[in-house]
Amino acid sequence: SMVILIISKLSFHKFKLLPKLMPISIIAGSTGLVGTKILSYLSDNNHKPIALARSPIKEIPSNAQELIIDYDSLLTEGSLPSCDHVFVCLGTTIKIAKSKENFKIVDLDYPLAVAQKALDSGAKKLTLISSVGADSKSKNFYLRIKGELEDAILELGFESVNIFRPSFLIGQGGRHRAISEKILMKVAKIFDIFCIGSARKYRSIDAQVLAKKMAS
Repeated sequence: SMVILIISKLSFHKFKLLPKLMPISIIAGSTGLVGTKILSYLSDNNHKPIALARSPIKEIPSNAQELIIDYDSLLTEGSLPSCDHVFVCLGTTIKIAKSKENFKIVDLDYPLAVAQKALDSGAKKLTLISSVGADSKSKNFYLRIKGELEDAILELGFESVNIFRPSFLIGQGGRHRAISEKILMKVAKIFDIFCIGSARKYRSIDAQVLAKKMAS
């Protein structure tokens, strides 16, 4: 299960009816467990997605555009293409990052840089994958970083911000997963049975379901 936060600024003004253009969305983390599914969903639903990736994507929808990016460089320079909506699906684990410092770079610094560059390029809406329990004041390092990212993004000034806080993600796709992670995904469904009442938010969620909710 998950918690969804939606923050929007509403404005009313006179307007003329114009031909509906294909929405342009940027996806950071487009090769991950959820990002790949958002990319596919948008491509199938009359969007023009731009997939940010560190290296060429093996299989990419025909109407999607690939943009090879160096996230380290994006921290200090460069820009992103004009877009309407940016999906921030970047993330790693401390085990993969090998240190708290590297984890912070991937889960806080990179996403914040993408958000700022997308805003500078005209994006009005941002959708972020965070985590259940995210809190910038948490004593847990992982949850504190997730909370700090949420707080920082809300300060940027997007017209609309959607924050999804899923619990344990399950599903096929994304990076190669260790046997232990695959076992956890199977065990998660058993654990879900005991997550009742206020603990429902800790139930696992299928990445395909999450992606559809984020992209709808």
